[in-house]
Amino acid sequence: MAPRIQRLLAPNASPMTYQGTNTYLVGDPVRFVIDPGPLIESHLREIERRAPSLQAVLVTHSHLDHSPGAAWLKEQCGATIMAFGAHGAGMSPAMRALAEHGVGGGEGADTDFAPDEELSDGDILSFGIGVGDVRALHTPGHLSNHLCFALEQSGIVFSGDHVMGWASSLVSPPDGDMGAFMKSIERLQEREDRLYLPGHGDPIPDPQARLKELYAHRRSREAQILEALRAEPATPTALVRRLYQDVPAALHPMAERNVLAHLIDLSERGLTRPRGTLTPQSIFVPV
Repeated sequence: MAPRIQRLLAPNASPMTYQGTNTYLVGDPVRFVIDPGPLIESHLREIERRAPSLQAVLVTHSHLDHSPGAAWLKEQCGATIMAFGAHGAGMSPAMRALAEHGVGGGEGADTDFAPDEELSDGDILSFGIGVGDVRALHTPGHLSNHLCFALEQSGIVFSGDHVMGWASSLVSPPDGDMGAFMKSIERLQEREDRLYLPGHGDPIPDPQARLKELYAHRRSREAQILEALRAEPATPTALVRRLYQDVPAALHPMAERNVLAHLIDLSERGLTRPRGTLTPQSIFVPV
């Protein structure tokens, strides 16, 4: 992928993971890996074979297609697991309140995940392997504990599931937070990185163009939702039927979660509100 960076593709292809999870092995010899992926022994054995001097496992976020292999590698290699925190770490008070009201979510959550070392936004990791320091960037949105990892000297960012080239990210409340997602996009737009290596799919050679595209897509969807609600108040399900007619029906449940995330964000900004207590099937009206 770049000097001293290898990509190992986990054999877990699906409509939500594309070709599979990208595990990145960094250093020569390999000193740390990013996102060891699911508990697939053949994949983890290959990581172990390629990284006999493994020091650390960096995890972008606690989803079952990214994080479970970390504990296996720790047991086999003694590597230190580093991440923002356990599942749910970094969740805003508003999202915690929603979690208590049963708004669903939790798709693919690795609730057993526990890092040995919790990283804060801006933390610098030095492995002395010729690729420069690694900076942790807290980028909540897809998940509250999501981190990107930047190789500052080379302009490379391991973007996890926050920015991918093949699809936009699922944002499913309360684990996902659309307002936080947009702020994280804005934050990355302030940087001048040259290459993103995402959690799924191919490298992104023009990060700024992709960030601009994702930001515009979300704002466009937001505008469509508001326009639809002005015509007729609706539930997330009804909005998906109106707005996602070009999307296969099998993906509509995931689209509903994204629409719900937009509606929650719009409500927090005073542009919509649910009738009664907010639930995944609330009728939303414009304000």
